[in-house]
Amino acid sequence: MEQLQEEYIIYCDESAKKGKYFGNFYGGAIVNAKQIDKLNILLNQKKEELNLFGEIKWSKVTESYLDKYIEIIDLFFDYIKTSDIKIRIMFKPVCYIANDLTDNQIDNEYYLLYYQFVKWAFGFENSNPKKDKELNIRFYFDKLPNTPNRNNTFIDFVYGLNNVNIFKDNNIHIRRENIAEVISHDHVILQCMDIILGSINFRLNNFHKEKLPNSNRRGKKTIAKEKLYKHILIRIREIHHNFNIGVSTGLHDWNTWTIPYRHWKFIPSNSTYYSELTKKQ
Repeated sequence: MEQLQEEYIIYCDESAKKGKYFGNFYGGAIVNAKQIDKLNILLNQKKEELNLFGEIKWSKVTESYLDKYIEIIDLFFDYIKTSDIKIRIMFKPVCYIANDLTDNQIDNEYYLLYYQFVKWAFGFENSNPKKDKELNIRFYFDKLPNTPNRNNTFIDFVYGLNNVNIFKDNNIHIRRENIAEVISHDHVILQCMDIILGSINFRLNNFHKEKLPNSNRRGKKTIAKEKLYKHILIRIREIHHNFNIGVSTGLHDWNTWTIPYRHWKFIPSNSTYYSELTKKQ
């Protein structure tokens, strides 16, 4: 008897390698391959309805486009609430500095943390509890920022997940050709995730407090971004009622695979805490 097969597409993106208080922001979106065409059509239809014909992204949020961005993000969160799209966010506090890192580890910190995010954020250990099917994963990474050689080395490491226990034990498979770099302009789910990830970085690193040059006033763009962040916060709290942006989310009645939105403050296991680097409220 042929084994059942199921395929998932996982979009991954990153933002702000270094921030004042938090850095190494990574985001992921899990979608069942059977749902991907429907979701892309519905989200792109909403963009057209709103006359958002170019790429939508956090850096483009302005006062004049705020209502449109709220509307597209509302639709996106509707799909998160129903788990048609599951979101994962990871970030690292600057105040925890890993101990005893080699020069090579420091040089490759971006990719080493990205690998940890890919390996642990999505809940693969709970993805196939009955072990009754074969899970195939496609990874779509928003264009990686380094040289082709370093990017390919990272992709090789992701492909190597086939050999780790959580993948072997749960009958999860990744084909090398199913790990791809993509351009977010062509993927509306990546675009929406960029807005969520950007909003988290915006608030955690106090960009909402920035003033105009030689002024005590904030700019219209900053105010618009804060309004969008606050709306995103409301939508997250519909899922996690006591959500705190600087704290990892609990699982409640979900597990690490089924949870619709997971927020992970990554603290290196062997690290030193520096209170002088913490955020002052």
